[in-house]
Amino acid sequence: MEEQQLTVREIQQSDVALISKYWLTAVPEYLVAMGVDLNKIPSKEELVAMLTEQLQLSYEQKKSYCIIWELNRQPIGHSNVNKIVFGKEAYIHLHIWYAAERKMGLGSRFIEMSLPWFFKNLQIKKICCEPYALNPAPNKVLAHAGFNFIKEYITTPGTFNFEQPVNHWEMLAASLK
Repeated sequence: MEEQQLTVREIQQSDVALISKYWLTAVPEYLVAMGVDLNKIPSKEELVAMLTEQLQLSYEQKKSYCIIWELNRQPIGHSNVNKIVFGKEAYIHLHIWYAAERKMGLGSRFIEMSLPWFFKNLQIKKICCEPYALNPAPNKVLAHAGFNFIKEYITTPGTFNFEQPVNHWEMLAASLK
């Protein structure tokens, strides 16, 4: 079996189409299982515009910041933060784009590789994550990556989501492995 080479890097313009494709072609059942309201997914043009705008902003100005995940030098997913308060905190999201690469233990490794980028470049002290409580995959990844479970509560965690029970997880910069 070929050894897996995992790398992470900042988003580039060439990644915008891949992220847009992920959101627009994912199986509806997969998206709903993540807590996504299918009616709230932006159009391709809106996704491209949002992602492209963020590429052009300084770290201090970003509303979203994205790290691309690569397996053997091929992009297969991303992690992004939003709700950024520069120098304080941000909310992280994790996505492996292709079903064939899910459930292989890659998420925990990629998240661990991505965290230093977020903490350093945004100068934040804390990263939070609020995955759908009924979606076991991200909750397992966060626990394995060293996030601390804080509480479960009901909210609408993001602009693409429906109201749902979420698990609130946190990691402090000082506790980075």
